[in-house]
Amino acid sequence: MSFNNTIRIAIELSVSSWLVAVRTPGGSEKARLHRIEGGESAALLALITSVRTRESAKSGHSDIGVACCFEAGRDGFWLHRLLTAHGVDAYVLEPTSILVNRRARRAKTDRLDAEGMLRVLAAWLAGDRQVCSMVRVPTPEEEDAKRPHRERERLVQEKQRIENTIEALLFTQGIRGRPSLRSWERDVEALQTADGRPLPPLLRAEIDRLRRRLVLALEQIREVEAERTARQAATFDDTIVQKISALQRIRGIGENFSAVLVREVLYRPFDNRRQLASYVGIAPMPYQSGSMVRDRHIGRAGNPRARTTLIQLAWLWLRYQPGSALAAWFRERVGTLQGRTRRIAIVAMARKLLIALWRYVETGLLPDGVEIKAQADTMA
Repeated sequence: MSFNNTIRIAIELSVSSWLVAVRTPGGSEKARLHRIEGGESAALLALITSVRTRESAKSGHSDIGVACCFEAGRDGFWLHRLLTAHGVDAYVLEPTSILVNRRARRAKTDRLDAEGMLRVLAAWLAGDRQVCSMVRVPTPEEEDAKRPHRERERLVQEKQRIENTIEALLFTQGIRGRPSLRSWERDVEALQTADGRPLPPLLRAEIDRLRRRLVLALEQIREVEAERTARQAATFDDTIVQKISALQRIRGIGENFSAVLVREVLYRPFDNRRQLASYVGIAPMPYQSGSMVRDRHIGRAGNPRARTTLIQLAWLWLRYQPGSALAAWFRERVGTLQGRTRRIAIVAMARKLLIALWRYVETGLLPDGVEIKAQADTMA
């Protein structure tokens, strides 16, 4: 598709309405704006068809192309797939990668945003790959495969919130700790406030309702985990599932950590280790000015879920893989230091661990000194 023979379209998405900015090849520099109701994909396709037909008739060419862009956000990727299926070259912009005016106070409207995206799209189509970052759109299957561990994460957070609420309510009465779910009725019956009174009836009713929500959350967590295990067993020949199984062979990496790392990160190809670390957001940001050359703090522009999981795994790695080369590197680097130095070092170790695990699932090369689980533990 020729850049000079392409209709460029930018869509500013919102819940109530979509603002569509159109710039035609050879037309004026001022974009034509169209506002349609939010989510009306049929109206958007009709508008694109109308603009393409009009430009084909005006130029006498039937090969008029259409390139469309919008920012990644709440709408997900369904619009990208719809436009692609209708012959439109669709691009999803990473919003934080777009350069903006650095003034402390700047105008911000849907029109300005849409026109700004048009300029970015034009530069990208002209060959400037540094003007912004484009999101790699996952396939529907890849996107759907992320649901189990993301749902489990939300359920675990809900479980923790309920437990903390129960403890906080009991703490207001001078009671520390919470009753066990195994013996809830007996434990609640025996509870007394710190000043010797029985538990107030309305408070007891509220805590009992929280208990029922807690039991439901625990049941749903077990249900999600069972479904995930059954699905992996049914698709064992799948390449992604084999990567998950390979990670689970390593001592200290469980079913959830392996699923998050593979489904969020290692399912897609990377050209080099810095690209991999940047995707997760644990690559240091370079700083060079004159004679000063150094690395600053990590970017944090990547996948926050994968970054959190990886740092948690790095702490567990020190416990379950003390004889590995990575654990030895950490001990040599940190020694007995505590606090901020230790937290900075664990991020550096997490980056090294990610690269080592990436090489392992891609080539089968185990990191130095790593212990493998026994066959019985792996099957469990």
